[in-house]
Amino acid sequence: MAGQRQPISLVEAKGRKHLTKAEIEARKNSEVVAPDDDIVPPTYLSAKRKKTFEKLAEQLLEIKLVANVDCDALARLVIAQDQYVEVTRAIKKTPLMVEVPIFEEEIDSETGEKGLVQVGTRLVVNGEREKLMIIQDRCMKQCRQGASDFGMTVSSRCRLVVPKAEEKPVNKFSKYAN
Repeated sequence: MAGQRQPISLVEAKGRKHLTKAEIEARKNSEVVAPDDDIVPPTYLSAKRKKTFEKLAEQLLEIKLVANVDCDALARLVIAQDQYVEVTRAIKKTPLMVEVPIFEEEIDSETGEKGLVQVGTRLVVNGEREKLMIIQDRCMKQCRQGASDFGMTVSSRCRLVVPKAEEKPVNKFSKYAN
């Protein structure tokens, strides 16, 4: 099974594949390189989110991992991160357990009518907090996926590392070749 196609610069840096100059030139001409000259935050981002977008875009541009076509994907990452923080703050304010009253049915001795009487309370998991934690989990998955797409996780950076071309040792007989 063939592996994922790699850019020619990576293939050359690894030095494991021997290609002719014509093959290298053909591969370079066939590779798609997206322009990165117009990376601007989308208009639907708030001012705070635009600052975050610009900060991330600047860092990604330095390592050549973002292009013009990635603006919306980066904006979605910024939104997911912001929502994650917002939900996490709401979770901190919401108690984990809440007291719920326990009722028993009782018959009134004078009227003979049935009625409910509170006999105590018990602690149960707060349903609101549980819903917030589900939303937090979804936001976390969106953040992780977006960060992975842009090489902002440890594992994704490990896959992006380009090995440096090793210098071949000097042949001690090369001085006699001329």
